Amino acid sequence: MQNVHRNVRPLAVAAVSVAAILLTSSCGTDPEAGSAPPTPTTAAGTHGGPHGTVDIPPAAPLRPGERFVNLGMARPYRPAAPNGGTDEYRCFLVDPDLTEPAFLTGSQFLPQNGDMVHHAIFFRLDPAEVEAARKLDGETPGDGWTCFGDAGIGDAAWVAHWAPGANETLLAPGLGYPMPPGSQLVMQVHYNLMGVRAGADDTDRSGIRLRLVHGAEKVNPLSTELLPAPVELPCAADERGELCQRESAVRDVAQRFGAEAGAQAEQLNRYCNQGRAPAAGDTQHCDHQVREAGVVQAVAGHMHLLGRAIRIELNPGTPKARTLLDIPTYNFDEQANRPLPQPVAVRPGDVYRVTCTHDVTLRQRLPQLRNLPPRYVVWGEGTSDEMCLGIVILSRPA
Repeated sequence: MQNVHRNVRPLAVAAVSVAAILLTSSCGTDPEAGSAPPTPTTAAGTHGGPHGTVDIPPAAPLRPGERFVNLGMARPYRPAAPNGGTDEYRCFLVDPDLTEPAFLTGSQFLPQNGDMVHHAIFFRLDPAEVEAARKLDGETPGDGWTCFGDAGIGDAAWVAHWAPGANETLLAPGLGYPMPPGSQLVMQVHYNLMGVRAGADDTDRSGIRLRLVHGAEKVNPLSTELLPAPVELPCAADERGELCQRESAVRDVAQRFGAEAGAQAEQLNRYCNQGRAPAAGDTQHCDHQVREAGVVQAVAGHMHLLGRAIRIELNPGTPKARTLLDIPTYNFDEQANRPLPQPVAVRPGDVYRVTCTHDVTLRQRLPQLRNLPPRYVVWGEGTSDEMCLGIVILSRPA
């Protein structure tokens, strides 16, 4: 998922747009329109290797006013993890060819190579930002560009994503994401190469199917609060090695993903712990002030392979306390967003709390991790690193 170092500065988590609400499996006809890359027929659990292959269901029927637009890579891409790591984040510029205002009302990511696709995020570029993306693409060898963290272009808005357990995104009626004429998308794909089998296809040509309606429709905009918390998971009592020292582990993250990624652990601790020294342990939490009124429509949580449980609370410890998300047994392969039974209004001054529990003993029990050297685990971009991220999706007045 997205590195949130930009959102933590200056000690506040910014809201960004995301089209990952009301994720549902669907069935029905597939009335595609427009050109498309070769349509993948299977998708797999993708964090370090397949966890079983599943068919991609047909898209749900188009709703009134909707049309499909299919986008994808120009040609197959062969990922190569930099800096001695096992992960590459690669961004590709894709053009929906919009000549009139539109709203994004749904999407379905089509992962082509389940052995290596860990997740994908789609960022909207306003027309003024497209030229910078083209320049970056042209200056980078091969298709696309390396993009640990985010799209690498300005303040591109996050408008769609896919992770294991998600299928088609169908936004509720009256919700959508503005797509101005001339806007384009950056398709960021996280490739994890730990699970690529000898002799298997080592290229990928994933794509996405967008649902668009005309911009004259009345739509309430969505935004998302990203709620990170620190990860400070020490080695198990019987584990030894250089990376069991926190300082070495942080340096290793910086070496694999860049200095900003390496600074993430320190920034999260300063923000969440009010300057106190990091406290090693399997459970960490962080409080975030609500800064803008809205109505919470859906929530989600993201961790990696060592994740055990995640919870999002509103106003904990007060008479107004309520739980928005409680996943006591976290499953990486079930990351679809969860609509609230009843939307919840929030106002400035309210507080979100995200709490995550990780389990270091899973490192010796998971085939993807058991052959890696022991490490003190901090926030990191790789599949063998960890995250603690709450996702709160809100509607705003039109």
